Amino acid sequence: MNLTLLIFLLVYIAMGFGKVPGFKIDRTGAALVGALAMLAIGSISAQAAWNAIDYKTIGLLFGLMIVSGAFAVSGFYAWAANKVATLQVSPAKLLAVFIVVSGVLSSILTNDVVVVAMTPLLVSITLARGLNPIPFLLGFCFAANTGSVGTLIGSPQNMIAAQALDVSFIDLLKVAGIPALISLPIVWGIICYLFKGKWTIEKTVNTTPTTIVQPQLNKLETLKALIVTIVLVVIFIMDIWPQELVALTAAGILLINRTVASNDVLKEVDGNLLLLIMGLFIVNAAMSTTGLPQTLLADLKHMGLNLNDPLSLFFTSAALSNIVGNNPTVMLLVPYLETGLNANALCAALALGTGFSSNMVIFGSLAGIVVVEQAKASGIQISFMDYAKAGFPVAVVCIFLSAFWIYFI
Repeated sequence: MNLTLLIFLLVYIAMGFGKVPGFKIDRTGAALVGALAMLAIGSISAQAAWNAIDYKTIGLLFGLMIVSGAFAVSGFYAWAANKVATLQVSPAKLLAVFIVVSGVLSSILTNDVVVVAMTPLLVSITLARGLNPIPFLLGFCFAANTGSVGTLIGSPQNMIAAQALDVSFIDLLKVAGIPALISLPIVWGIICYLFKGKWTIEKTVNTTPTTIVQPQLNKLETLKALIVTIVLVVIFIMDIWPQELVALTAAGILLINRTVASNDVLKEVDGNLLLLIMGLFIVNAAMSTTGLPQTLLADLKHMGLNLNDPLSLFFTSAALSNIVGNNPTVMLLVPYLETGLNANALCAALALGTGFSSNMVIFGSLAGIVVVEQAKASGIQISFMDYAKAGFPVAVVCIFLSAFWIYFI
């Protein structure tokens, strides 16, 4: 039991710090090494480890990555970013467009993929226009995180929670869609207030020269991806077939192509994220066999913290996600939640808690890390405090309003 607990703690320390202290092992590596270590010391059998992996969730996530990848390969993301960033409107209106586009695309095509695909071009175009990229990038990032909480396919953690709690696409949309929609004007209002009079780039900022290349849009491939996505969402809403089978079927259709190599689409799949999730399934299952998590939850319930109470779960997931990350938080909590009449509210609590709190700090989400790193590559420094000054109030206001929403549902 002691070794199992030690391995578990080391894995989640890596989730929090982004690596194992003293070693060059990132989150994915830590999850895989942790899973192998659990097998090696006998904390979990090979068959139990295989059974612990929720292949429905993995299949759903993989299929949706292929769907989103088809849009990336067709040039849609680059084309959309160029169209948005070159609009001849005031900075405040341009920010509003950034936020709406980010929120809508992220709710349908998964937030992390959208941010990874569109951020580099948004940096280049805002710099070329003499605009300060920071408020636009932060708005785009925050909207991707908050706008995605309203749908089952908006983020990996939503997919994990919905699969574990047996919540349908339309059920999650009903309980989380309105807060996700309300979050977008909140993001816009706070950033406009904080960056009033700071829309243009300072001359002292050392930025690398930017060359804007007009993106080429493959209209036929984009249309194909759009049709498949619309059909996929409609079938999700109808809830007549298993979600993972629908997503994998959509992926298969998009991979069958005469002009685009399947390998190019597969390159858009985040294999590291899939491996991380599979590793954590095994690590968490091994830890569960010790009985320690069950004992801890029983003690917490006795003290008044019941994770099967949506409001308690909401605040717990919001706090944990800024320590170990969104996906690990959901995976850590869902095995101990009760499905049933309260499943929709619990799923909403997880989606809103992890999604809205992830804007507090840079490492709270992959979207935040991507935005900061892409900006740095172009000579724009977004420090921890710069990010937190905008992200903290955005997260606090969204969390505060969502707490009331969850209380009433």
